[in-house]
Amino acid sequence: MKPFSFLSAVPATLLGLACAAQGVVGAQTLAPVTVTATRTEQVPFDVPASVDVLDGERMRSDGRAQLNLSESLSLLPGLLARDRQNQAQDLQLSVRGFGARSTFGVRGVRLYVDGIPATMPDGQGQLSHIDLASVGRLEVLRGPFSVLYGNSSGGVMQVFTEEGQGSPMLGGSVATGSYGLRRADVKASGAAGPMGYVLSAGRLSTQGFRAHSAAEREGANMRLDWALAGDSSLTLLANSVKVEALDPLGLSRAQFDTAPRSADPAATTFNTRKTVSQQQIGAVYERKVDADNQLRLMLYGGERATTQFQAIPVAVQAGPQHPGGVIGLDRNYGGLDVRWTTRTTLAQRPLEVVGGLAYDSMNERRRGWQNFRGATLGVQGALRRDEDNRVTSLDPYVQATWKPDPRWTLNAGVRHSRVNFESADNFVVGANGNDSGSVTYSATLPAAGVSFAPSEQWRVYVAAGRGFETPTFNELAYRAAGSGLNFALRPSRSDNLEAGVKWRSAQGAAMRAEWTAAVFHTATQDEIVTQSNTGGRSTFRNAGATRRRGLELAASVAPARHWLAQFSYTLLDARYRDAFACVGAATLCPAPQVPAGKRLPGTARNALAMELGWRPPTGWRSGVDARYLGKVAVNDFNTDAAASFVTLGAHVGYVFDLARWNVAATARVDNIADRKYAGSVIVNEGNGRYFEPAAGRNYVLSLSASYRF
Repeated sequence: MKPFSFLSAVPATLLGLACAAQGVVGAQTLAPVTVTATRTEQVPFDVPASVDVLDGERMRSDGRAQLNLSESLSLLPGLLARDRQNQAQDLQLSVRGFGARSTFGVRGVRLYVDGIPATMPDGQGQLSHIDLASVGRLEVLRGPFSVLYGNSSGGVMQVFTEEGQGSPMLGGSVATGSYGLRRADVKASGAAGPMGYVLSAGRLSTQGFRAHSAAEREGANMRLDWALAGDSSLTLLANSVKVEALDPLGLSRAQFDTAPRSADPAATTFNTRKTVSQQQIGAVYERKVDADNQLRLMLYGGERATTQFQAIPVAVQAGPQHPGGVIGLDRNYGGLDVRWTTRTTLAQRPLEVVGGLAYDSMNERRRGWQNFRGATLGVQGALRRDEDNRVTSLDPYVQATWKPDPRWTLNAGVRHSRVNFESADNFVVGANGNDSGSVTYSATLPAAGVSFAPSEQWRVYVAAGRGFETPTFNELAYRAAGSGLNFALRPSRSDNLEAGVKWRSAQGAAMRAEWTAAVFHTATQDEIVTQSNTGGRSTFRNAGATRRRGLELAASVAPARHWLAQFSYTLLDARYRDAFACVGAATLCPAPQVPAGKRLPGTARNALAMELGWRPPTGWRSGVDARYLGKVAVNDFNTDAAASFVTLGAHVGYVFDLARWNVAATARVDNIADRKYAGSVIVNEGNGRYFEPAAGRNYVLSLSASYRF
């Protein structure tokens, strides 16, 4: 598939989608869906922004392995979730190119689970604690209004757990699949008087597609909803997760071409691995003060412990300022968000205002040890780093929605974000001086948009916003020379523009179809990029200006009863606009300067996904899906790239509905053609180990059952 021309693709694709939608009959009626992208519930069609919703049941019903979210997100335009086949490393998630450079955690994209931040105040997020068995829906917001969520809001992903309703239900599922996959989970839900509940727990293990990539994960999730007196409600949330995983590391071009299932020899030499343990609790209280005013208060807290063994040669660690080859992070975090919503009028037209204050904090104990004792490698040795870090953010915000006319809607908001970093060095030994310090970043982040409704079937909108992205603690962790945090890093700042159009079939029409299209342009100053990535140390610097622009298309058509066809396409042109100096090993810096015009590594110019499914409530079900991803540059110089690829998947299943029992059995095959490709890349990896191979042809067999009392 050749890359699409930006201008020629727009009218041709829109015309094709519109004609296809208008020629379909016999669609089924779907339940209405609302989203909270603007902090008030709205139908996605009416939001003046690019926002998509993914149903949790759909994420589970097609027989997917449920290793992580990347299996379910390919149909969301503008979003790229990479298949790393490495449970020791976090999911690679990017929105319109934001977050593509991340090698540790999710950054550049704000994450929330049941309204609780899964992104720390420094901008780094984690997704390992999301319980896929109890997900009710997932929302993704892209574009200018993302900035109203604060630091590192290139996009926003929100996951919401199912709400317990109806009579008690007990269910569970088991799955087995290729490469030693084993998964089992159990879930109880329902309502007892004023309280709804969802309780779930599960365990997953895999030997992994590659050598030295076995992993185990155990997790549990709880959601309790109380309807209180006086138009009030209280939601209590708790979850826990533990992960133990081996790390096969990335592969060089030669290793990837000849032995994609292998691990780099350094991985087995040092027994590279990672363990994670996290516990979190939260509460959300809402009170309807009167017909026009509502209060919402959210509190949360948690702790996360991570230990990671890296493959750093013993000789490299001999340097007096080297932090060692074992990382230990103990983090305690928490925060609150208090919000007031009022409905009034302006010029006798409806006005809704949301104002609030968000406070988040994280305390981190960061330690480093040598990854050897004597001649024994891959074990925790002498202490080489010990510091106490703290990051806090305080963000007041206000948003408003006004309808000056039934067909026009104006949205505007502003958020002031202030992020403070502090570090206290406890390891002052010899040449390792006292590297304590602090830095504060702040920015005022406005956004505004206008939406016009020519008819019930059409929406047209434009929006603009300004965002910023601070360095994370992991990006501040090392300097290119010496020890201590790299407080010279500056936050990047972005100006975002977007225009879009949405169409849907008429209410009550025999067919059901809809499509959306959006074009966007983002200009960023002081982009944070990798400066060096060797010896287990990644350092970062600011690299001037970058530009991201593109096109996103999505369509959903129900051609007949129980049939659903979906399509998404993303064109992303993400490039450096300024040249910048490159200092480091020849692997990273074949020339002293990265030229302007190079593509941002980790981004693909074209992404396409299609799916066709037959999903009656009982009986046989089946579906097929296809995905195309263009080539992805692996470094700033674009000297190598992961090749483009096409993958095909299919599933078939049967659903029994017997009295109070519901039983479903599904068989799924992915990568049917057994295509060899890189599921993800490690951007600017200093040893040239850029490539993380995706799995070959693989299968999953799953069985689920539930009983309604």
